[in-house]
Amino acid sequence: MGNRGMEDLIPLVNRLQEALSTVGQSCSLHLPQIAVVGGQSAGKSSVLENFVGRDFLPRGSGIVTRRPLILQLLNSSAEYGEFFHCKGRKFTDFGDIRREIESETRRLTGSNKGISPVPITLKIYSPHVLNLTLVDLPGITKVPVGDQPADIEYQIRDIIMQYICKENCLILAVTPANTDLANSDALKLAKDVDPQGQRTIGVITKLDLMDKGTDAKEILENRLLPLRRGYIGIVNRSQKDIDGNKDIMAALESERDFFMSHPAYKHIAERMGTPYLQRILNQQLTNHIREALPAFRSHLQSQLLALNRKAEEYRKFSPDDASRRTKTLLQLVQRLAVDFEKLIEGSGDKVDTVTLSGGARINQIFHERFPNELVKIESDERKLRQEINYAIRNIHGVRTGLFTPDMAFEAIVKKQITSLKGPCIKFIDMVSQELITTVYQCISKLSAFPQLREETERIIITEIREQENKCRDQVLLLIDIQLAYINTKHEDFIGFTNSQQVNSQSNMNSSVQIARNQVIQKGWLTISNIGIMKGGAKEFWFILSTESLSWYKDGEEKEKKYMLPLDNLKLRDVEKGFMSSKFVFAIFNTELRNVYKDYKCLELACNSQEELDSWKASLLRAGVYPERDAAEEQENGAQTFTDPQLERQVETIRNLVDSYMSIIYKTVRDLMPKTIMHLMINSVKEFISSELLAQLYALGECSALMDESPEQKQHREEVLRKHSALKEALTVIGEISTSTFTTPLPPPVDSSWIQHQSSTHPKNSATAGRPVIRGHAPPAPSVNPSGPNSSSDGLQQLTGQHNRVTTSVPRRQPPAIPGVK
Repeated sequence: MGNRGMEDLIPLVNRLQEALSTVGQSCSLHLPQIAVVGGQSAGKSSVLENFVGRDFLPRGSGIVTRRPLILQLLNSSAEYGEFFHCKGRKFTDFGDIRREIESETRRLTGSNKGISPVPITLKIYSPHVLNLTLVDLPGITKVPVGDQPADIEYQIRDIIMQYICKENCLILAVTPANTDLANSDALKLAKDVDPQGQRTIGVITKLDLMDKGTDAKEILENRLLPLRRGYIGIVNRSQKDIDGNKDIMAALESERDFFMSHPAYKHIAERMGTPYLQRILNQQLTNHIREALPAFRSHLQSQLLALNRKAEEYRKFSPDDASRRTKTLLQLVQRLAVDFEKLIEGSGDKVDTVTLSGGARINQIFHERFPNELVKIESDERKLRQEINYAIRNIHGVRTGLFTPDMAFEAIVKKQITSLKGPCIKFIDMVSQELITTVYQCISKLSAFPQLREETERIIITEIREQENKCRDQVLLLIDIQLAYINTKHEDFIGFTNSQQVNSQSNMNSSVQIARNQVIQKGWLTISNIGIMKGGAKEFWFILSTESLSWYKDGEEKEKKYMLPLDNLKLRDVEKGFMSSKFVFAIFNTELRNVYKDYKCLELACNSQEELDSWKASLLRAGVYPERDAAEEQENGAQTFTDPQLERQVETIRNLVDSYMSIIYKTVRDLMPKTIMHLMINSVKEFISSELLAQLYALGECSALMDESPEQKQHREEVLRKHSALKEALTVIGEISTSTFTTPLPPPVDSSWIQHQSSTHPKNSATAGRPVIRGHAPPAPSVNPSGPNSSSDGLQQLTGQHNRVTTSVPRRQPPAIPGVK
């Protein structure tokens, strides 16, 4: 016998699952679990068997279900069972399934009524079920028997709570009709976890075993002790029927005859019995599916929308059509040219928010790294003066010179100009490397065609190298042009006369320099040499100007911590620690004064080598030069000016060199980016857009260039298959929406009787009598959380009662276990 109530949904849900499974997607409707809760011998297992339509659960008196049984129903064309602990073995005889359950239970709990929270997981494949999870739980008991511990009641309730606390679990609270419903432990536990009664259905069993003259009419009509979803009466097979091998079909017929013939129930017979309970559960599944459909449909639509464009491209591409191959080649080259230009010009469709790339990196090289390289050249003031001294004295020879020789100026200037070749060549190399990186970034989109990518990469990089050589020759030519003629008539050159005035007005210049105090760099640095007793290393916001180094608590620059003047400061490298990820440099005072509080030096750390180079270059611009080697310092210190006239001549030449080189530096800083932009960047862009396609055609192997890689072929087929499956799934969802309907949740009822003392009992109940005083039930246990979207086939295996997360139900300690003498 199959569950006929579910069969209307089976074809549609199966179509949906089949459509999505072909592309590796899952039908994430997350159908709910159904947990059967009740006391011992309340008929829970019989209710569960009715869903499957097979006899497969152990039978007997007392506690029979001693381990949770997680029953996963899976729709399949064949009918068989598989146990989690017996993977690969198929049970086609349901009698064998019963015996395996009994054997596995005894293996862990023994044969003397012991229990265990470790579940048995059984999958039953059948063409008559939906994908669903049913849970058969141990019956609630009060008194330990056999090998059961003294706190057996709390252990069983703890096991039950692990399952019914899940919002995705529908609770069937099973109570025999021949017991007091007001004292039902199943309803009390359900009330603890489902106070609104939205997922609790009362199931009344053993109606045929009530004493003569009693019935449960008012309870089944939900007028006495009401529940929000009401009660459903069930008549299970008796032990005699089971022993006589009465099948479930005959039992259901007997159940129907019982309700139709009983005077108290025949008016509600259509709302009683196992088939009706199955229809109710089926409707809950339908409700759940329909509630999940909008979000599921939106998810599928977003995936379909993301695939539309790519699927359309792949659908047009035909590997065997030569014209299609040629057209695709043309489109790919055009797209490559557009992508390269966008990355260089900074108008890319996808903006990188993590790192600089393309044109932004080249711009940084133009205006930060190259100027810093130039600053490094002019940083050694002492060495420059020494060279001027030697030049003047060598020009005079044995004679004593009365006038400042202009040849010394020209010799020093030419040496300074020649020293520009190194930074300029390095500048070209940095831009060339960035262009190659940008090309790699663009041609990565050609990975679908390995040979095309390889040839394109080779052709473009060869062109970059050629343009790099041309640019290098042009830059060296520009420097040679500057060396060819020293233009002392330049309008910005101070000349010999003005150099004397500059020398005499040095004090005035210092005041002007103060007035021009400008910020050079800002950023975060860590003061790393602060002792642990004083708070340890701390990060501050530093601001470097032409006159001072200041730091603040944060980037808002409101709370200034300290301001350090740059006078007499030097820069020193600090070796990186073995375990440190920071890059450190130090600042100290040449007069051995404290630079900060009682610290002789300040060790500053940054996060990358790039930041370190940037701060060093900025300090050079601010006049904080690196520390000299001791031997070199001693050698230079020995060369002192004993001749006042020579000292004046050195100062004059120094001012002239500084004036002329400032013109050269300004010219080079202006011309270098322009030269590279014209000869390298613009030339490469023009080559990609106009010459690349012609060179690819010149190879004479256009057909071979467009051969797909195996990975791309598989990807293309997967995209087209997934696109088709998503369209099919959305069509099925539309059919589910139109072929099913949702039943509204019944209105709330007053179910406070479950929590409080109950003095009212059914007049016709066999257990009517004096009121029973009820205390609070043991609390919900701590469980592994499983939200409302828990998958029915992904239930977690339990290994014990420990290490569980506390649920929303407050926990109360169980009573102490009394000592046994």
